[in-house]
Amino acid sequence: MTEHSTSHEGRQPTTAARPYERTRPRQEADESNAAKATKSAKDIAAAAAAAAAIPAPAAPARPEGDRLRFVGAATRRIARGIDLDEIVLGLCRATVPTFSDAILVFLRDPLPVGDERPVTPFVLRLRRTDRLRLPESGDSAEAEEPLEPLAAELCEVRAGGALAEVLRGVRPVFGDSAAARAALPELLGGGHPVPTGHRTILAPLRGRRRVIGAAVFIRRPDGPAFEPNDLLVAAQLATHTALGIDKAVLYGREAYIADELQRTMLPDSLPQPTGVKLASRYLPAAETARVGGDWYDAIPLPGSRVALVVGDVMGHSMTSAAIMGQLRTTAQTLAQLDLPPAEVLHHLDEQAQRLGSDRMATCLYAVYDPVAHRITIANAGHPPPVLLHLGGRAEVLRVPPGAPIGVGGVDFEAVELDAPAGATLLLYTDGLVESRLRDVWTGIEQLRERLAATAQLTGPDHSPPLEALCDDVLDMLGPGDRDDDIALLAARFDGIAPSDVAYWYLDPEEQAPGRARKLARKALARWGLEELSDSMELLVSEVVTNAVRYAERPVTLRLLRTDVLRCEVGDDAPQLPRQRRARDTDEGGRGLFLVNRLAKRWGATRLSTGKVVWFELSLQ
Repeated sequence: MTEHSTSHEGRQPTTAARPYERTRPRQEADESNAAKATKSAKDIAAAAAAAAAIPAPAAPARPEGDRLRFVGAATRRIARGIDLDEIVLGLCRATVPTFSDAILVFLRDPLPVGDERPVTPFVLRLRRTDRLRLPESGDSAEAEEPLEPLAAELCEVRAGGALAEVLRGVRPVFGDSAAARAALPELLGGGHPVPTGHRTILAPLRGRRRVIGAAVFIRRPDGPAFEPNDLLVAAQLATHTALGIDKAVLYGREAYIADELQRTMLPDSLPQPTGVKLASRYLPAAETARVGGDWYDAIPLPGSRVALVVGDVMGHSMTSAAIMGQLRTTAQTLAQLDLPPAEVLHHLDEQAQRLGSDRMATCLYAVYDPVAHRITIANAGHPPPVLLHLGGRAEVLRVPPGAPIGVGGVDFEAVELDAPAGATLLLYTDGLVESRLRDVWTGIEQLRERLAATAQLTGPDHSPPLEALCDDVLDMLGPGDRDDDIALLAARFDGIAPSDVAYWYLDPEEQAPGRARKLARKALARWGLEELSDSMELLVSEVVTNAVRYAERPVTLRLLRTDVLRCEVGDDAPQLPRQRRARDTDEGGRGLFLVNRLAKRWGATRLSTGKVVWFELSLQ
């Protein structure tokens, strides 16, 4: 708005306006007849002196258009915030110094979420304090206006008190009103009076269902006073802020639920089975897409083997995460049945079809045998794994791609490959290698080159540390490469040397327990573990006796020497042994009780061809 020019005769002094204020032109007297134009110079001077004696208004009125533009800009700034701090900061930045010289924002502590009932007593916490910075006299550097401390950190709103009445009324009030004069000292706390001469507005912050806080707008004594229409501005700012805070609290709760859901869907920690070291990483696509369908898992299997799984459910939503959780649970159950990898993918495909017609996922399932130094892999539409050899050569394994899980009516094919000691297998989801800036095969080739370059740093005789390798792989991601979740599982194959393995077949006959004792004693003597012979012979005898009692085919006996001494006895009977307390008159039933007391750990796993009962003895 442009000021109209006025003649010297009718000009009145004006007061400096605030940044959002504009002075209104004063209407000059219209000299309508020619006689007034011929007045003497003395009369003109007298009229000018009389006009100059009229006092100027205390606060120039602000045009309605400017007020609306200010409210629109302020509410847009408040609405840009997503979380609680951003919204409160938006309120402070929008109002200081444009609307007020300082602002105090109080919020309920704790903030109620949605329809939950707020806790009692009603406590307000000072969330933020902003004020106009003024240069100190004689110093060009900026310093805060000496208003500290403005308020106490906490304020308990007394039921029936003056502050409670103002908050219940919802509408903003001037600080010099009777209600505010009683409420402000209670809000600011003892020892924090309202600064003398300052003009204030106390505005309750009411969300969708309840009052969640209060805002205090403050102007200095040397500035213009608040106008009645400024109460409407304060009400608009308070309303938009309160509704934004309500949404931010709900969003925060949803984000917390999403984080918890994602955390429970993925392993808290990876197992450390014999003969292999594991490391993993998971990265969501962005803060706004916390939940995805990517998952990984490592499942110990009988015979010191381990199943390595990585999968990706299509989509980014709570539904995708829920489907991922169901598929992961199904994979764990199938793994415990010791099914071949291709069979596991087949059953996962059937499960996905039962969940719905559009439940699609990719999955790669591998089983590593540290004794045989072999790995069996089956793929369902997933990116192929990369194997980093000890010498530094990285190769993309040739695995049949297969169709994604959920398509139905397709067969899955497994391949068995060498897994040499010192090699590292990297399983990943497509978010690591595919983005808007590159296709999946370009990303796989870049991953292979990155692994090879990392291996060169440690030399041909040493494998790179797993944790550092995972971090280095993620460093290849650029700013535009985080379009999808990323799940990463790395496995370092150490294997078990043949000299640390002893394996026998025993016919299911009465002499089998005695023969098992002799074989175990010879193996322990060869390993220099004679001090464990008594315990090993006793436990082997009990476990083999139970196996022979129900087996129809030869019983397997295997001893493994690693960081513990492990014994595995397999038979073709599917019934799992259960520990029970034998009565004093029973002649048997104490075998598993002895195993439980003497062994470091023990367990039993059902297989597709029977079961394996195992126990471990400490080497120390």
